[in-house]
Amino acid sequence: MGCDRNCGLIAGAVIGAVLAVFGGILMPVGDMLIQKTIKKEVVLQEGTIAFKNWVKTGTEVYRQFWIFDVQNPQEVVVNSSKIKVKQRGPYTYRVRFLAKENITQDDEDNTVSFVQPNAAIFEPSLSVGTENDTFTVLNLAVAAAPHIYQNAFVQVVLNSLIKKSKSSMFQTRTVRELLWGYKDPFLSLVPYPISTTVGVFYPYNNTADGVYKVFNGKDDVSKVAIIDSYKGRKSIYAIFGSEVDLKGIPVYRYILPANAFAAPAQNPDNECFCTEKIISNNCTSYGVLDIGKCKEGKPVYISLPHFLHASPDISEPIEGLSPNEEEHRTYLDIEPITGFTLQFAKRLQVNILVKPARKIEALKALKRHYIVPILWLNETGTIGDEKAEMFRNQVIGKIKLLGLVEMVLIGVGVAMFVAFMISYCACRSKNVK
Repeated sequence: MGCDRNCGLIAGAVIGAVLAVFGGILMPVGDMLIQKTIKKEVVLQEGTIAFKNWVKTGTEVYRQFWIFDVQNPQEVVVNSSKIKVKQRGPYTYRVRFLAKENITQDDEDNTVSFVQPNAAIFEPSLSVGTENDTFTVLNLAVAAAPHIYQNAFVQVVLNSLIKKSKSSMFQTRTVRELLWGYKDPFLSLVPYPISTTVGVFYPYNNTADGVYKVFNGKDDVSKVAIIDSYKGRKSIYAIFGSEVDLKGIPVYRYILPANAFAAPAQNPDNECFCTEKIISNNCTSYGVLDIGKCKEGKPVYISLPHFLHASPDISEPIEGLSPNEEEHRTYLDIEPITGFTLQFAKRLQVNILVKPARKIEALKALKRHYIVPILWLNETGTIGDEKAEMFRNQVIGKIKLLGLVEMVLIGVGVAMFVAFMISYCACRSKNVK
């Protein structure tokens, strides 16, 4: 009987040890199997689930616009007063619903290149008004004229055409005209062939955005769909901000750092964006990037909305701005196991530089330069409730279940081993006595 009892206790301890060891082995093996399964399905290559959903996203992406309505145009033109603006919006469009085109894999650097066809559908239910709402905004053609044509004689000719068309520094335009294009009366009088249509995003419909180059995740699934370059240029980077909960899914939030818009002294990568030494205070101003080279010489500057993180000299001539970190920052929410971007908000402001021009009467009285905010946009996409539930069940749920099984095996195994070993030792002591 004593032998049978001791043998049983030893057997129980051995079983407990085996369970604990099996649970311990299951941890790395299970993680390896999960990673293998994930890597198979989340990389951007023909035949994977991720590739199918990436080529034509099922998530609705919206682009919201807030337009800066100028309240005191005449005071600015005559007295070089501060520009008083009032933002109005959002005016919302659905975008990025067409399938990507010209998809090309590069096995050397594990990237995939593509272009994104552009199209926008106005969403009245998500907007504060209609596309026919009007605003007082900067005259894009007049403001750009002295930058594109710097010859004094040419400016005299342009001035006569500006006066003849009754154009000024500011104009009244509808949402549709400002965003997607209008026939400019001043440019229509220019006696040689030029494009006479002007708009912040003209042309847009029936065009393509890119070339984008993103990581396909073959070598590192955490980099899936992260942009490597845009139109051959290195992409602006993001840094880890915090861990947040998105519809029950733990995600890592990456944010656009202030350093992305820093002066070249703080961020040498921005040296190429500093082209106006006077405007930028010898490249010490920060918070805006000159992208005129990408816009045929037009004086276009981009920034975060309301000049968030910009130096005081940039926003000083403008009244009515209220920069807010929570409302105006850009971020990506990435699920760390799969590398999928489940939510994003891209916030960007479009500004135009206006300088005094002695030969153009509409700008002659100005005594200072302005970087005039035209509008800011918020492009957002969030995983839908149905897909979020599927993701929780298919990915998060299985990982949690595996983790629970591992912990139970280890816990039960250790408990059995300790309990049976204590009982065995107790029995041995009793038999010795």
